[in-house]
Amino acid sequence: MDLVRRAPLTAILADVFVLLIWNVSVRQGVLFSVGVGMGATLSGTRFGFTTGWRRLVEERDPRGAMGQLLLLGLAATLAMPLLGTFPELHAALGPPSISLLVGAFFFGLTMQIADGCGSGTLYKAGLGVPLNMSILPIFALGSFLGSAHLNSWLSLGQTSPVSLVAELGTGKALILTWLMMGVTALAIRWWARNERPWLSRTWVYGAVLLAVLAALNLMIAGQPWGVVYGFGLWGAKVVNALGWFDPASNAFWSQVGKTQRLAQSVLMDVTSITNIGILGGALWISARAPTTRKALSARQWGVGMVAGLVMGYSSRLAFGCKIGALLSGISTASLHGWIWLPMAFLGTLIGLRVRRRFQF
Repeated sequence: MDLVRRAPLTAILADVFVLLIWNVSVRQGVLFSVGVGMGATLSGTRFGFTTGWRRLVEERDPRGAMGQLLLLGLAATLAMPLLGTFPELHAALGPPSISLLVGAFFFGLTMQIADGCGSGTLYKAGLGVPLNMSILPIFALGSFLGSAHLNSWLSLGQTSPVSLVAELGTGKALILTWLMMGVTALAIRWWARNERPWLSRTWVYGAVLLAVLAALNLMIAGQPWGVVYGFGLWGAKVVNALGWFDPASNAFWSQVGKTQRLAQSVLMDVTSITNIGILGGALWISARAPTTRKALSARQWGVGMVAGLVMGYSSRLAFGCKIGALLSGISTASLHGWIWLPMAFLGTLIGLRVRRRFQF
């Protein structure tokens, strides 16, 4: 029965893959397939970054958070040697800055209200969850606004990005990353203080598959897996097409590479193509198991939309969401990923109170 339901969608995804190879490039077609795998894995295993943190705090359930740590460890083990061996590959480096501190905090806060980070919003939209479907374009608008204002935020204070691989070498950077993850794991276990298992089989499957897919993305795209830049690009294309924005007058979008992407088809952008693939992969999973939809009040919808806008804005200030800043940042040895983590968690503690206040 699942095969019958999925047959038309499988054919459509295969057609898109062939059309991308034929009309765009082999790389974009393969990246689309990687994105489909990411979406199917996120949806099929319910690998919810936001949910994992929420369950850790509210239920003292460590399995989601430990699954995320496993993903970080596996991804780092694959990515750091690649970066050390192939200099043409780029790490997800972000500068330690006021922008990072503010952005990570508010991202962690609003993702709990919106019930999804960047990847969570994508795959839940693909599953047909109404709130996340509505938040997706609002997130894109917020991400664009954040990119347009980023230079002003960076003027408040920043230092140069720090690559642990460049500073310490691949081996030492990887060992230090494992040690920091070990300390984080012990802190999670101490907080849980119960007899629940450390991990569940589903989270392990999700972590292994996502780590492999993230490594494939790094090798094929030449850069780590990201989500937020694609959202901002979509928003920038819309406001630019409407004549509401002049890229040449903006410090972020006037950069050569970004100006070029604004002029090109969105299908040429490596982040956008994996985002589209994630939507397709989630939609493919939804054909098997329709998602339960919770009815929301007008007040909840309003709060959710505001949260989505702030989440998009703050994600750009923080140089990524839980994928671009946390997963890709830490796994490619960027110091800013380790700064993002505690700031976003502090924001989550506040966000969970707001979530309870509005009874999401």
